[in-house]
Amino acid sequence: MTPLSRRSFVKAASASVGALTLPRFNIASAANAGYKIRCAVIGVGGMGGYAVSASSKEKIVAFCDVDDERATKAYAAHPDVPRFKDFRVMFDKMADQIDVVLVSTPDHTHFPAAMAAIEHGKHIFIQKPLAHNLWQNRTLQTAVKHYGVLSNMGNQGHCLEGIRYIKEWYDAGLIGEVQDVRAWTNRPGDGWYPEDINYLEHPPVPETLDWDLWLGPKAHRKYSPSYMPGLWRGWWNFGSGGIGDIGCHLFDAPFWTLNLGTPGSVELEKGQADPVFVPKNSIIKYSYKAKNGQSKRTFRWQESSQIPDIDLPDGFRDRLNNNGIFIIGSKGTIYHEGIRPNSPQLVMSDADWKDFRSSGALPPKTIPRVKGGPIEELFREIKGGPKCGSNFNYAVPLTEMALLGVLAQRTGKTIKWDAKKMKAKGHPELDRIIKEPTRPGWSYGEGLWS
Repeated sequence: MTPLSRRSFVKAASASVGALTLPRFNIASAANAGYKIRCAVIGVGGMGGYAVSASSKEKIVAFCDVDDERATKAYAAHPDVPRFKDFRVMFDKMADQIDVVLVSTPDHTHFPAAMAAIEHGKHIFIQKPLAHNLWQNRTLQTAVKHYGVLSNMGNQGHCLEGIRYIKEWYDAGLIGEVQDVRAWTNRPGDGWYPEDINYLEHPPVPETLDWDLWLGPKAHRKYSPSYMPGLWRGWWNFGSGGIGDIGCHLFDAPFWTLNLGTPGSVELEKGQADPVFVPKNSIIKYSYKAKNGQSKRTFRWQESSQIPDIDLPDGFRDRLNNNGIFIIGSKGTIYHEGIRPNSPQLVMSDADWKDFRSSGALPPKTIPRVKGGPIEELFREIKGGPKCGSNFNYAVPLTEMALLGVLAQRTGKTIKWDAKKMKAKGHPELDRIIKEPTRPGWSYGEGLWS
Protein backbone atom coordinates (compact mmCIF):
# COMPACT_ATOMS: atom_id res chain seq x y z
CA MET A 1 0.00 0.00 0.00
CA THR A 2 1.37 3.43 -0.90
CA PRO A 3 1.62 5.73 2.11
CA LEU A 4 -0.54 8.83 1.97
CA SER A 5 1.12 12.23 2.13
CA ARG A 6 2.04 13.74 5.49
CA ARG A 7 2.04 17.40 6.29
CA SER A 8 5.33 19.24 6.15
CA PHE A 9 5.70 19.54 9.93
CA VAL A 10 5.33 15.76 10.29
CA LYS A 11 8.02 15.18 7.65
CA ALA A 12 10.30 17.59 9.48
CA ALA A 13 9.66 15.87 12.79
CA SER A 14 10.44 12.47 11.27
CA ALA A 15 13.69 13.73 9.82
CA SER A 16 14.94 15.44 12.97
CA VAL A 17 13.32 14.78 16.31
CA GLY A 18 13.74 17.83 18.49
CA ALA A 19 11.76 19.82 20.99
CA LEU A 20 8.66 20.42 18.90
CA THR A 21 5.35 21.63 20.19
CA LEU A 22 2.72 22.19 17.53
CA PRO A 23 0.67 25.37 17.80
CA ARG A 24 -2.81 24.67 19.13
CA PHE A 25 -5.92 26.76 19.67
CA ASN A 26 -6.03 27.92 23.29
CA ILE A 27 -9.31 26.30 24.28
CA ALA A 28 -8.62 26.90 27.97
CA SER A 29 -8.54 30.70 27.66
CA ALA A 30 -11.30 32.71 29.31
CA ALA A 31 -12.43 34.11 25.96
CA ASN A 32 -13.25 30.58 24.81
CA ALA A 33 -15.01 29.31 27.93
CA GLY A 34 -18.05 28.25 25.90
CA TYR A 35 -16.04 26.65 23.11
CA LYS A 36 -17.21 23.27 21.84
CA ILE A 37 -14.33 20.84 21.41
CA ARG A 38 -14.10 19.50 17.86
CA CYS A 39 -13.97 15.70 18.07
CA ALA A 40 -12.98 13.07 15.52
CA VAL A 41 -13.97 9.50 16.45
CA ILE A 42 -11.97 6.61 14.98
CA GLY A 43 -13.88 3.37 15.52
CA VAL A 44 -17.50 4.27 16.13
CA GLY A 45 -19.06 0.82 16.66
CA GLY A 46 -18.71 -1.33 19.78
CA MET A 47 -16.72 0.53 22.46
CA GLY A 48 -16.70 3.49 20.10
CA GLY A 49 -20.29 4.08 21.16
CA TYR A 50 -19.01 5.66 24.38
CA ALA A 51 -16.76 8.01 22.40
CA VAL A 52 -19.67 8.99 20.15
CA SER A 53 -21.98 9.60 23.10
CA ALA A 54 -19.44 11.66 25.05
CA SER A 55 -18.42 13.66 21.97
CA SER A 56 -22.05 14.48 21.22
CA LYS A 57 -21.95 16.89 24.15
CA GLU A 58 -19.15 18.76 22.39
CA LYS A 59 -18.96 18.85 18.57
CA ILE A 60 -18.39 15.78 16.40
CA VAL A 61 -16.65 16.84 13.19
CA ALA A 62 -15.60 13.48 11.71
CA PHE A 63 -16.26 9.76 11.93
CA CYS A 64 -13.85 7.07 10.78
CA ASP A 65 -14.67 3.38 10.69
CA VAL A 66 -13.62 0.58 8.33
CA ASP A 67 -17.00 -1.16 8.65
CA ASP A 68 -20.16 0.73 7.69
CA GLU A 69 -22.35 -1.94 9.26
CA ARG A 70 -20.71 -1.63 12.70
CA ALA A 71 -21.00 2.15 12.41
CA THR A 72 -24.69 2.16 11.41
CA LYS A 73 -26.03 3.41 14.76
CA ALA A 74 -23.63 6.34 14.98
CA TYR A 75 -24.11 7.28 11.34
CA ALA A 76 -27.87 7.25 11.69
CA ALA A 77 -27.75 9.43 14.82
CA HIS A 78 -25.36 11.94 13.21
CA PRO A 79 -26.15 11.94 9.48
CA ASP A 80 -24.38 15.23 8.76
CA VAL A 81 -20.99 14.26 10.18
CA PRO A 82 -18.37 13.53 7.46
CA ARG A 83 -17.44 9.84 7.24
CA PHE A 84 -14.13 8.20 6.39
CA LYS A 85 -12.81 4.65 6.28
CA ASP A 86 -9.12 5.62 6.31
CA PHE A 87 -7.98 7.92 9.13
CA ARG A 88 -5.04 9.04 6.99
CA VAL A 89 -7.47 10.45 4.44
CA MET A 90 -9.42 12.08 7.27
CA PHE A 91 -6.33 13.91 8.52
CA ASP A 92 -5.24 14.94 5.04
CA LYS A 93 -8.64 16.56 4.47
CA MET A 94 -9.69 17.76 7.93
CA ALA A 95 -6.71 18.04 10.28
CA ASP A 96 -7.19 21.78 10.81
CA GLN A 97 -10.83 21.21 11.87
CA ILE A 98 -10.07 18.74 14.71
CA ASP A 99 -9.05 19.38 18.34
CA VAL A 100 -9.16 15.88 19.82
CA VAL A 101 -9.21 12.33 18.46
CA LEU A 102 -10.84 9.36 20.21
CA VAL A 103 -9.62 5.90 19.20
CA SER A 104 -11.75 2.80 19.88
CA THR A 105 -10.49 0.30 17.32
CA PRO A 106 -9.14 -3.26 17.81
CA ASP A 107 -5.83 -3.36 19.70
CA HIS A 108 -3.61 -3.78 16.66
CA THR A 109 -4.69 -0.45 15.13
CA HIS A 110 -4.63 1.69 18.30
CA PHE A 111 -1.07 2.83 17.69
CA PRO A 112 -1.12 3.98 14.05
CA ALA A 113 -4.44 5.79 14.48
CA ALA A 114 -3.29 7.50 17.66
CA MET A 115 0.15 8.41 16.33
CA ALA A 116 -1.36 9.94 13.19
CA ALA A 117 -3.49 12.13 15.46
CA ILE A 118 -0.61 13.05 17.78
CA GLU A 119 1.67 13.95 14.87
CA HIS A 120 -1.01 16.40 13.76
CA GLY A 121 -1.00 18.01 17.21
CA LYS A 122 -4.35 16.58 18.36
CA HIS A 123 -5.23 15.68 21.93
CA ILE A 124 -5.75 11.94 22.20
CA PHE A 125 -7.97 9.38 23.90
CA ILE A 126 -7.34 5.64 23.38
CA GLN A 127 -9.29 2.71 24.75
CA LYS A 128 -7.29 0.21 26.80
CA PRO A 129 -4.82 -1.27 26.25
CA LEU A 130 -2.99 1.70 24.78
CA ALA A 131 -1.04 -0.34 22.25
CA HIS A 132 -0.48 -3.83 20.91
CA ASN A 133 3.21 -4.12 21.76
CA LEU A 134 5.68 -2.71 24.23
CA TRP A 135 7.55 -0.51 21.76
CA GLN A 136 4.35 1.12 20.57
CA ASN A 137 3.24 1.70 24.14
CA ARG A 138 6.44 3.46 25.18
CA THR A 139 6.51 5.47 21.94
CA LEU A 140 3.06 6.88 22.69
CA GLN A 141 4.35 8.27 25.99
CA THR A 142 7.25 9.96 24.21
CA ALA A 143 5.01 11.26 21.42
CA VAL A 144 2.46 13.11 23.56
CA LYS A 145 5.30 14.94 25.33
CA HIS A 146 7.15 15.63 22.09
CA TYR A 147 4.11 17.06 20.30
CA GLY A 148 2.68 18.80 23.37
CA VAL A 149 -0.77 17.20 23.43
CA LEU A 150 -3.02 16.05 26.28
CA SER A 151 -3.87 12.38 26.68
CA ASN A 152 -6.06 9.86 28.50
CA MET A 153 -6.70 6.11 28.33
CA GLY A 154 -10.14 4.49 28.45
CA ASN A 155 -9.73 3.16 31.96
CA GLN A 156 -13.13 3.95 33.44
CA GLY A 157 -12.29 2.54 36.86
CA HIS A 158 -9.64 5.19 37.46
CA CYS A 159 -12.41 7.80 37.51
CA LEU A 160 -14.47 5.94 40.13
CA GLU A 161 -14.72 6.81 43.79
CA GLY A 162 -13.97 3.17 44.66
CA ILE A 163 -10.35 3.33 43.56
CA ARG A 164 -9.90 6.43 45.69
CA TYR A 165 -11.27 4.60 48.71
CA ILE A 166 -8.75 1.81 48.16
CA LYS A 167 -5.80 4.17 48.03
CA GLU A 168 -7.03 6.20 51.00
CA TRP A 169 -7.49 3.06 53.09
CA TYR A 170 -4.05 1.74 52.22
CA ASP A 171 -2.32 5.09 52.73
CA ALA A 172 -3.95 5.36 56.16
CA GLY A 173 -2.46 1.98 57.13
CA LEU A 174 -5.79 0.20 57.35
CA ILE A 175 -4.51 -3.11 55.94
CA GLY A 176 -0.83 -2.84 56.85
CA GLU A 177 2.03 -3.91 54.59
CA VAL A 178 1.01 -5.64 51.35
CA GLN A 179 3.01 -8.58 50.05
CA ASP A 180 0.43 -10.38 47.93
CA VAL A 181 -2.17 -9.33 45.34
CA ARG A 182 -4.55 -11.71 43.54
CA ALA A 183 -6.67 -10.81 40.52
CA TRP A 184 -8.91 -13.13 38.55
CA THR A 185 -11.14 -12.96 35.50
CA ASN A 186 -13.45 -15.18 33.50
CA ARG A 187 -11.57 -14.17 30.33
CA PRO A 188 -10.72 -15.64 27.90
CA GLY A 189 -14.14 -17.18 27.52
CA ASP A 190 -16.60 -18.53 25.00
CA GLY A 191 -16.79 -16.53 21.80
CA TRP A 192 -13.08 -15.74 21.70
CA TYR A 193 -12.06 -18.44 19.24
CA PRO A 194 -13.24 -20.05 16.00
CA GLU A 195 -14.96 -23.38 16.52
CA ASP A 196 -12.19 -25.19 14.63
CA ILE A 197 -8.84 -23.42 14.92
CA ASN A 198 -7.36 -25.71 12.25
CA TYR A 199 -9.82 -24.63 9.61
CA LEU A 200 -10.94 -21.12 8.78
CA GLU A 201 -13.66 -20.27 6.30
CA HIS A 202 -12.84 -17.49 3.84
CA PRO A 203 -16.09 -16.18 2.37
CA PRO A 204 -16.12 -12.97 0.34
CA VAL A 205 -15.36 -9.81 2.27
CA PRO A 206 -18.63 -8.07 3.24
CA GLU A 207 -19.39 -5.07 1.06
CA THR A 208 -19.57 -2.81 4.11
CA LEU A 209 -16.03 -3.69 5.26
CA ASP A 210 -12.64 -2.51 4.01
CA TRP A 211 -10.65 -5.58 5.03
CA ASP A 212 -7.27 -4.15 4.04
CA LEU A 213 -7.81 -1.14 6.31
CA TRP A 214 -9.03 -3.39 9.13
CA LEU A 215 -5.71 -5.26 8.93
CA GLY A 216 -3.88 -1.95 9.09
CA PRO A 217 -0.22 -2.53 10.03
CA LYS A 218 -0.52 -6.34 9.97
CA ALA A 219 0.60 -8.52 7.08
CA HIS A 220 -2.12 -9.36 4.60
CA ARG A 221 -4.19 -12.49 5.15
CA LYS A 222 -7.52 -13.65 3.77
CA TYR A 223 -10.66 -12.36 5.42
CA SER A 224 -12.45 -14.70 7.81
CA PRO A 225 -15.43 -14.14 10.11
CA SER A 226 -13.25 -15.91 12.70
CA TYR A 227 -11.42 -12.60 13.22
CA MET A 228 -14.23 -10.13 13.76
CA PRO A 229 -16.13 -8.35 15.08
CA GLY A 230 -15.00 -9.58 18.51
CA LEU A 231 -13.00 -12.75 17.90
CA TRP A 232 -9.80 -10.78 17.23
CA ARG A 233 -9.18 -10.67 21.00
CA GLY A 234 -8.31 -14.38 20.94
CA TRP A 235 -5.59 -13.97 18.26
CA TRP A 236 -2.21 -12.62 19.35
CA ASN A 237 -1.79 -11.02 15.94
CA PHE A 238 -4.66 -8.63 16.64
CA GLY A 239 -5.56 -8.77 20.33
CA SER A 240 -3.90 -8.89 23.73
CA GLY A 241 -5.93 -11.64 25.35
CA GLY A 242 -7.75 -11.44 28.64
CA ILE A 243 -4.89 -9.57 30.24
CA GLY A 244 -5.07 -6.83 27.60
CA ASP A 245 -8.84 -6.73 27.71
CA ILE A 246 -9.33 -6.67 31.48
CA GLY A 247 -5.84 -6.29 32.98
CA CYS A 248 -5.73 -2.50 32.73
CA HIS A 249 -8.95 -2.46 34.79
CA LEU A 250 -8.07 -5.01 37.46
CA PHE A 251 -4.42 -3.96 37.74
CA ASP A 252 -5.36 -0.32 38.18
CA ALA A 253 -6.17 -0.14 41.90
CA PRO A 254 -3.10 -2.05 43.16
CA PHE A 255 -0.82 -0.46 40.56
CA TRP A 256 -1.80 3.04 41.68
CA THR A 257 -2.20 2.31 45.37
CA LEU A 258 1.01 0.35 45.82
CA ASN A 259 3.06 2.27 43.22
CA LEU A 260 4.03 -1.07 41.70
CA GLY A 261 6.07 0.09 38.73
CA THR A 262 8.23 -2.40 36.81
CA PRO A 263 8.22 -6.01 38.05
CA GLY A 264 11.49 -7.87 38.63
CA SER A 265 10.17 -10.84 36.69
CA VAL A 266 7.01 -12.07 34.96
CA GLU A 267 6.33 -15.75 34.35
CA LEU A 268 3.61 -18.03 33.06
CA GLU A 269 3.12 -20.00 36.28
CA LYS A 270 0.33 -22.17 34.89
CA GLY A 271 -0.93 -22.80 31.38
CA GLN A 272 0.43 -23.65 27.95
CA ALA A 273 1.95 -20.88 25.84
CA ASP A 274 0.68 -20.60 22.28
CA PRO A 275 2.24 -18.38 19.59
CA VAL A 276 -1.04 -17.91 17.67
CA PHE A 277 -4.01 -18.10 20.04
CA VAL A 278 -4.58 -16.76 23.52
CA PRO A 279 -4.36 -19.83 25.80
CA LYS A 280 -6.96 -20.67 28.42
CA ASN A 281 -6.45 -21.36 32.13
CA SER A 282 -3.33 -19.22 32.53
CA ILE A 283 -1.89 -17.95 35.79
CA ILE A 284 0.73 -15.22 35.40
CA LYS A 285 3.00 -14.36 38.30
CA TYR A 286 4.54 -10.90 38.70
CA SER A 287 7.37 -10.62 41.23
CA TYR A 288 8.44 -7.26 42.66
CA LYS A 289 11.71 -6.67 44.44
CA ALA A 290 11.84 -4.95 47.83
CA LYS A 291 12.16 -1.17 47.47
CA ASN A 292 11.62 2.05 49.39
CA GLY A 293 11.43 0.20 52.68
CA GLN A 294 8.74 -2.17 51.38
CA SER A 295 9.09 -5.93 51.29
CA LYS A 296 8.95 -8.14 48.21
CA ARG A 297 5.55 -8.42 46.56
CA THR A 298 3.84 -10.98 44.39
CA PHE A 299 0.93 -10.30 42.05
CA ARG A 300 -0.93 -13.22 40.46
CA TRP A 301 -3.25 -12.86 37.49
CA GLN A 302 -5.62 -15.85 37.18
CA GLU A 303 -7.75 -16.45 34.08
CA SER A 304 -10.74 -18.62 33.12
CA SER A 305 -12.49 -18.09 36.49
CA GLN A 306 -9.71 -19.59 38.61
CA ILE A 307 -10.65 -18.11 41.99
CA PRO A 308 -7.63 -17.46 44.28
CA ASP A 309 -7.14 -20.06 46.99
CA ILE A 310 -6.81 -17.84 50.06
CA ASP A 311 -8.38 -17.87 53.52
CA LEU A 312 -11.77 -16.13 53.56
CA PRO A 313 -14.57 -15.76 56.11
CA ASP A 314 -17.34 -18.36 56.05
CA GLY A 315 -19.62 -17.77 53.09
CA PHE A 316 -17.43 -15.07 51.53
CA ARG A 317 -16.18 -17.28 48.71
CA ASP A 318 -19.77 -18.01 47.65
CA ARG A 319 -20.31 -14.35 46.79
CA LEU A 320 -17.30 -14.03 44.44
CA ASN A 321 -18.22 -13.36 40.83
CA ASN A 322 -16.33 -13.77 37.56
CA ASN A 323 -13.86 -10.93 38.11
CA GLY A 324 -12.27 -9.40 41.17
CA ILE A 325 -9.18 -8.60 43.17
CA PHE A 326 -7.71 -9.08 46.64
CA ILE A 327 -5.04 -6.74 48.00
CA ILE A 328 -3.73 -8.75 50.96
CA GLY A 329 -2.06 -6.88 53.80
CA SER A 330 -0.53 -7.83 57.14
CA LYS A 331 -3.54 -6.39 59.01
CA GLY A 332 -6.39 -6.92 56.54
CA THR A 333 -7.45 -7.44 52.93
CA ILE A 334 -9.19 -5.11 50.49
CA TYR A 335 -11.52 -6.72 47.99
CA HIS A 336 -13.45 -5.40 45.05
CA GLU A 337 -15.70 -7.48 42.87
CA GLY A 338 -16.17 -7.03 39.16
CA ILE A 339 -13.85 -5.59 36.55
CA ARG A 340 -13.72 -2.11 38.09
CA PRO A 341 -13.47 -0.96 41.74
CA ASN A 342 -17.09 0.13 42.05
CA SER A 343 -17.68 -0.93 45.67
CA PRO A 344 -14.51 -1.99 47.52
CA GLN A 345 -14.67 -3.36 51.03
CA LEU A 346 -12.53 -5.01 53.65
CA VAL A 347 -12.71 -8.80 53.69
CA MET A 348 -15.04 -9.64 56.58
CA SER A 349 -18.60 -10.80 56.99
CA ASP A 350 -21.32 -8.48 55.70
CA ALA A 351 -22.47 -7.78 59.26
CA ASP A 352 -18.95 -6.93 60.44
CA TRP A 353 -18.39 -4.71 57.41
CA LYS A 354 -21.62 -2.84 58.08
CA ASP A 355 -20.61 -2.30 61.71
CA PHE A 356 -17.10 -1.24 60.70
CA ARG A 357 -18.39 1.39 58.29
CA SER A 358 -20.86 2.79 60.79
CA SER A 359 -18.22 2.96 63.53
CA GLY A 360 -16.37 5.82 61.85
CA ALA A 361 -13.19 3.75 61.52
CA LEU A 362 -12.81 4.35 57.80
CA PRO A 363 -10.22 7.00 56.87
CA PRO A 364 -11.40 10.41 55.61
CA LYS A 365 -11.67 11.24 51.91
CA THR A 366 -8.47 12.97 50.85
CA ILE A 367 -8.27 12.38 47.08
CA PRO A 368 -10.33 14.60 44.73
CA ARG A 369 -13.27 12.81 43.10
CA VAL A 370 -13.94 12.76 39.35
CA LYS A 371 -17.28 13.23 37.62
CA GLY A 372 -18.04 11.16 34.53
CA GLY A 373 -15.67 8.92 32.62
CA PRO A 374 -12.20 9.28 31.06
CA ILE A 375 -13.40 11.10 27.93
CA GLU A 376 -15.28 13.70 29.97
CA GLU A 377 -12.17 13.99 32.14
CA LEU A 378 -10.03 14.70 29.05
CA PHE A 379 -12.49 17.30 27.79
CA ARG A 380 -12.29 19.10 31.14
CA GLU A 381 -8.50 19.16 31.01
CA ILE A 382 -8.57 20.51 27.46
CA LYS A 383 -10.74 23.36 28.79
CA GLY A 384 -8.30 24.08 31.60
CA GLY A 385 -9.42 21.57 34.23
CA PRO A 386 -7.39 19.11 36.33
CA LYS A 387 -4.93 16.68 34.76
CA CYS A 388 -6.37 13.33 33.69
CA GLY A 389 -5.72 10.40 36.02
CA SER A 390 -4.93 7.95 33.20
CA ASN A 391 -2.81 10.36 31.16
CA PHE A 392 -0.08 8.52 29.32
CA ASN A 393 2.56 9.12 32.01
CA TYR A 394 0.39 6.84 34.16
CA ALA A 395 -1.31 4.69 31.52
CA VAL A 396 1.88 3.65 29.72
CA PRO A 397 3.51 1.99 32.78
CA LEU A 398 0.15 0.39 33.65
CA THR A 399 -0.23 -0.96 30.10
CA GLU A 400 3.41 -2.08 30.15
CA MET A 401 2.57 -4.31 33.11
CA ALA A 402 -0.24 -5.91 31.09
CA LEU A 403 1.89 -6.29 27.95
CA LEU A 404 4.72 -7.93 29.91
CA GLY A 405 2.15 -10.50 31.00
CA VAL A 406 1.17 -10.94 27.36
CA LEU A 407 4.83 -11.53 26.47
CA ALA A 408 5.15 -14.26 29.11
CA GLN A 409 1.82 -15.84 28.19
CA ARG A 410 2.55 -15.74 24.48
CA THR A 411 6.04 -17.27 24.69
CA GLY A 412 6.21 -19.22 27.95
CA LYS A 413 9.44 -17.40 28.81
CA THR A 414 10.22 -15.89 32.20
CA ILE A 415 10.59 -12.19 31.47
CA LYS A 416 13.22 -10.21 33.34
CA TRP A 417 12.56 -6.79 31.94
CA ASP A 418 15.23 -4.18 31.23
CA ALA A 419 12.89 -1.19 31.24
CA LYS A 420 15.55 1.29 30.16
CA LYS A 421 16.60 -0.69 27.07
CA MET A 422 13.17 -2.28 26.52
CA LYS A 423 14.66 -5.75 26.32
CA ALA A 424 13.78 -9.14 27.81
CA LYS A 425 17.09 -10.07 29.39
CA GLY A 426 18.61 -13.18 27.81
CA HIS A 427 15.89 -13.47 25.16
CA PRO A 428 16.82 -11.44 22.06
CA GLU A 429 14.42 -13.62 20.05
CA LEU A 430 11.54 -11.78 21.74
CA ASP A 431 12.51 -8.46 20.12
CA ARG A 432 10.18 -9.34 17.22
CA ILE A 433 7.22 -9.29 19.64
CA ILE A 434 8.40 -6.31 21.68
CA LYS A 435 8.43 -4.37 18.40
CA GLU A 436 6.35 -6.15 15.78
CA PRO A 437 6.91 -5.84 12.02
CA THR A 438 4.76 -3.29 10.24
CA ARG A 439 3.43 -3.15 6.69
CA PRO A 440 4.68 -0.33 4.45
CA GLY A 441 2.51 2.75 4.83
CA TRP A 442 1.72 2.08 8.49
CA SER A 443 4.93 3.03 10.29
CA TYR A 444 4.81 5.79 12.90
CA GLY A 445 7.05 7.08 15.65
CA GLU A 446 10.36 5.80 14.27
CA GLY A 447 13.22 7.76 15.80
CA LEU A 448 11.17 9.37 18.57
CA TRP A 449 13.28 7.63 21.19
CA SER A 450 16.05 5.07 21.36
